Amino acid sequence: MDSEDVIKRGKEKKVKFVHLFFVDVNGFLRGRTVPFTALKDVLEGGIGFDGSSIPGFVEIQESDMVMKPDPETFVPLPWRRTAVLLCDIYRPGNKRFEGDSRFICQKSIEKATKMGFRCFVGAEIEFYTLKRDETGKLIPVEKNSGCMYFDMSPGSNFTEEFRMFFSSSLTEAERFVVEAYHHEVGSGQHEVNFRFSDPLTTSDSIILYKFIAKEVARKHGFIATFMPKPIHGIAGNGMHVHISLFNLKGGNAFFDEEGYGNLSNTAKHFIGGLLFHSRALSAIVASTVNSYKRLVPGYEAPVYVAWSKRNRSALIRVPHYFPGSEKSARLEYRCPDPLCNPYLAFPAILEAGLHGVKERMDPGEPLELNLYHLNREEIDKLGVKTLPESLFEALMELKRDNVIAKALGKHVFNAFLKEKLKEWNEYRQLVTPWETEKYLLA
Repeated sequence: MDSEDVIKRGKEKKVKFVHLFFVDVNGFLRGRTVPFTALKDVLEGGIGFDGSSIPGFVEIQESDMVMKPDPETFVPLPWRRTAVLLCDIYRPGNKRFEGDSRFICQKSIEKATKMGFRCFVGAEIEFYTLKRDETGKLIPVEKNSGCMYFDMSPGSNFTEEFRMFFSSSLTEAERFVVEAYHHEVGSGQHEVNFRFSDPLTTSDSIILYKFIAKEVARKHGFIATFMPKPIHGIAGNGMHVHISLFNLKGGNAFFDEEGYGNLSNTAKHFIGGLLFHSRALSAIVASTVNSYKRLVPGYEAPVYVAWSKRNRSALIRVPHYFPGSEKSARLEYRCPDPLCNPYLAFPAILEAGLHGVKERMDPGEPLELNLYHLNREEIDKLGVKTLPESLFEALMELKRDNVIAKALGKHVFNAFLKEKLKEWNEYRQLVTPWETEKYLLA
């Protein structure tokens, strides 16, 4: 789709305003809105903004920047008579900005291609719909309903209509191929799956998915949250990532009919790279203070650095329920959550895995036992490492990982560390209600 196609589709959809989106280094949505009548000029020359006001961008003495819409990302939102375009960021003089997360993702795809691979990723995004009770406290919209994982009972599944409307809205946006949706483990928790694609397209889709989910939830009187652990004591929100590499002739480089889980040596080396870099990767794919309240034993979130087929207690799972289809051979990386910046997460994952392929890293033996049932002594005996227990611990691992640093580039790597250490320091200085109640009168 080019600029002329965008204008034509916008007129057909009777678009009145266009949201121009990009993300900061944290992955948070930024942008501005223009009337549709101004879109032609914006498509031709972009639109200026103050880059010094965006986390991870530039200092005030070099603040002038330009956002240029990518016509391929045009998404109409017919129910609002608006549309969305995702933007690339430039410095004055038409030079791509090295701190643009989308640019990092684009470069990672080019690097994989030079190595002879096309990467495909899919994301299983979980989120909750919440509401406020009479005291103003946030609670799941189905609290005490008894609704369960994969629940289809009309008597308890009160959010089926919401999932149906959200899925329809994604389809109306003309970008998503919705494959299935279901009720997740938690009350008022959802998962709506859309078709996989290359890392850039999937990253764009994740940004739009979250925006549309929040809009649809608001129309229903709910709050949609992608917070990894929104409420103590309930299941967290994950974003399991499915990864495969294809060679440039179209064959699945991860497939070997005789291999364990139908995996090739290339796939095993890729797993070896992911496991080797897993503690540093955590800072990118589980990038908030709250992420590490999800990554704890007891809630089916991955804690142990191990791999296996079918085993959801391991960090990396080899899905094994599509026999006879070599194109479906892939890995499921279970650590990421929906608040990560996907434009940085996918390049980091890809760089770690390709490092394993280049160095022919051995992932070790797969562990097919339930790791959640093992105690600390048994885990140590098996030689299994654990993921970091806090954002700070993950950031210290990231600081020492030159491979992941290279994937992000100097500007983004330094900006990310700066922003996340700032977040950690803000958090550790808080005095929480729990502390007050525990220690006030001690």
